[in-house]
Amino acid sequence: MQRYYVTTPIYYVNDKPHLGHAYTTIAADVLARWHRLNGADTWFLTGVDEHGQKVLEAAGKKGISPQAHVDAMVQPYKDLWARLDIRYDDFIRTTEPRHKAVVQAALLKLKEQGDLYEDVYEGWYSTAAERFWTEKDLVDGKCPDTGQPVQWVQETNWFFRMSRYGERLREWIEAHPDFLQPASRKNEVLGYLRKDLGDLCISRPAARMSWGIPFPWDESFVTYVWFDALLNYVSAVGFSPQGENGPDFARRWPAQHHLLGKDILTTHAVYFSTMLFALGLEPAEHLYAHGWWTVEGEKMSKTIGNVVDPHLLVDEYGADVVRYFVLREIPFGNDGDFSHKGLLERTNADLANDLGNLLHRASSMTGKWLGGRIGALDAPTPADLELQGLADRAVAGFARELEAAQFHKALESLWELVRAGNKYIDTEQPWALNREGKTERLGGVLTRCLEIIRVAATLLQPVMPTKARELAAQLSLNADPLLALGCASLDHLVAGTVLPEPAPVFPRLLELPPRIQEALAKAQAPTPPPPPPSPSLPVPEPPVDETTPAAPALIGIDDFGKIQLLTGRIVAAERHPSADRLLVLQVELGEDKPRQIVAGIAARYEPQNLVGQQVVVVANLKPVKLRGIESHGMLLAAGGKDVRGLVTVGEPLPPGTLVR
Repeated sequence: MQRYYVTTPIYYVNDKPHLGHAYTTIAADVLARWHRLNGADTWFLTGVDEHGQKVLEAAGKKGISPQAHVDAMVQPYKDLWARLDIRYDDFIRTTEPRHKAVVQAALLKLKEQGDLYEDVYEGWYSTAAERFWTEKDLVDGKCPDTGQPVQWVQETNWFFRMSRYGERLREWIEAHPDFLQPASRKNEVLGYLRKDLGDLCISRPAARMSWGIPFPWDESFVTYVWFDALLNYVSAVGFSPQGENGPDFARRWPAQHHLLGKDILTTHAVYFSTMLFALGLEPAEHLYAHGWWTVEGEKMSKTIGNVVDPHLLVDEYGADVVRYFVLREIPFGNDGDFSHKGLLERTNADLANDLGNLLHRASSMTGKWLGGRIGALDAPTPADLELQGLADRAVAGFARELEAAQFHKALESLWELVRAGNKYIDTEQPWALNREGKTERLGGVLTRCLEIIRVAATLLQPVMPTKARELAAQLSLNADPLLALGCASLDHLVAGTVLPEPAPVFPRLLELPPRIQEALAKAQAPTPPPPPPSPSLPVPEPPVDETTPAAPALIGIDDFGKIQLLTGRIVAAERHPSADRLLVLQVELGEDKPRQIVAGIAARYEPQNLVGQQVVVVANLKPVKLRGIESHGMLLAAGGKDVRGLVTVGEPLPPGTLVR
């Protein structure tokens, strides 16, 4: 028997689930349902990531324990998956004993084989992203992922020798061209691997961040959230790092599909793959990183996010329509825009006009002219054979594209057949056949149209499970599920079967529902201007562009006299050991020994090119420490934060000459 194992990422429980979470989980559910339909031994895993500093801080603000906080945050995910008709086989929480045991055993194994080591680490730490960044990674001094402030942290931690497995990962990716999907992700990851891979910090001191899985040999450390979280895909199916795997592990791993958003591609493709190699395992067959959704043309935010609250969407459109739209609208892997107008148009065009119309026409004419009984097939004409050929191609194309996670292509393949069914009615003109008394041909034509509805009901079971059952019921088919294998042949319906009274399965949407209109109006309302400042308070000055001279406040000669400007000569220069933007300079100022000055000019100057330059120094600044190194003075430079040039002296002057 074929086996199939599909996973979503485990979602971090710092907020309620949103459209992005729903999108990934719907896609995984469709893949799992499809493989179950075709007889595969299928397993679908989803879950939540419950450790980390953000959880600890959120619990502290509420005055409750972290465990109580995550217990409350988990339920909204389960509730939404039930509303979206998600049928997972397992829901893992990283606070479960089964997961903790695997993480701790994995740490022991890696330590025993020399893949872990202890070292001092320092860098800019983002609580929001729960990771360290280098100076060059920061954007305007903030975390590049979240835009939130960072803090300088220096501490002892444990590291995984990820660099040891970098070359093996490169070779694996080249040998398995379908591993990273869509294809553009492969180049992205290989580009990352072309850099010095480095090792991965996998711990946090419990004194600073206690909410995590303790190291089994030293409880003063807890496991860093990525090392902990990523192991869920194997802990959930019975992996034992000590070699005593559970009975299901061999038939589950490696997974066939990891589905995830593109923002966590590196952690899965690089961190997790190298961890698996170190643990003696192979990566999943396919790692599929899909794109992001904007909403009504805007980046998703809390305000605009209310417009696509998944519960609101299910309330107003129904789960099946939401599932259909997100998979039909954009290629899986691309970014896309969620628009309520687009959903309305897609629903009316595809579901009401195409599929719903075909069902209504075929079933109502069968009711009127054939007594509501399915007719017998007549000898096929060239038009009938052409329709059968299209059905064969549609079913094959649907299966091929769905198994490749190309949901929009799979649905388009089916819709070519649906549209052909409507065209077939227009061409064969059953009303004329009835008028002319050609009952045998009339029965054959209408039954072939009903057969197309059966094919659609069969193939749509993974995508629109409730609507697929409603379609099947309109054909008096009560088997659940309908078998997909061999469904393309347009001869499955039993002649003489009585059909129920036709009922609309896909009613047209005449306008957006009132609650949707209300949410859109709120989101699109202009932001009110800030209130004017109180007359009793000073009006704040607008920010100044440092590259453009501004009208300065006037100072007196006595104020200027407080600044001591001296000529200096740079006699040594080197890069700051902990900051990419800083250089550490030794500058002669006519004193007993050179003055040490730390300057943010590394983006403009190489250290070796500065030695011997005559510069102007603000010499009477109080000494300060910049990233742990003392600086006593400041160089004058032009350009503000983006240094464009040092202020230098054109003629040779003794170091320490006063500048006025």
